Amino acid sequence: MTDATPLTIYRCAVRPEWVDYNGHMRDAFYLLIFSFATDALLDRIGLGDSVRTARERSVYTLEAHINYLREVRQGMRVRVDVRLLASDAKRLHLYLEMHVDDADGADAPVSVSEQMLLHVDTRGGAKSVPFDADVAGQVAALHATQRDGPPPAYAGRVIGLPVRR
Repeated sequence: MTDATPLTIYRCAVRPEWVDYNGHMRDAFYLLIFSFATDALLDRIGLGDSVRTARERSVYTLEAHINYLREVRQGMRVRVDVRLLASDAKRLHLYLEMHVDDADGADAPVSVSEQMLLHVDTRGGAKSVPFDADVAGQVAALHATQRDGPPPAYAGRVIGLPVRR
């Protein structure tokens, strides 16, 4: 049986230095928060800092798409939920949703990010390598709980202007 519920992986408050001249969180800080969330996910699947250091392994982001859906202001508390959409021996395909924790009853995301991560050996050249068996097991277990979820609203989108004919 699967749960299919996204995993809340990270929470924080929007800091004053993250806010721009319009009073909104700057676009770069959405990615920073999503990056912190992926770090938390790495901890969850057994690839925390001490393991990465000892095994000389890491995870690199190959691609990241961000959709900015609603304004986020200073002091707001946000949370990031993650879904593992797919994985293979070396890669993770993630879907992250940022929500305002105290959003007046509405729980629509304020931003989403779809990301592709690659597992690498950091010894000279950062060559891609399969996940170690213990990490691969954690990845498989997480995916098993989430694979039957509804299709993510913003996954698979392409950036581009419509072509006029």
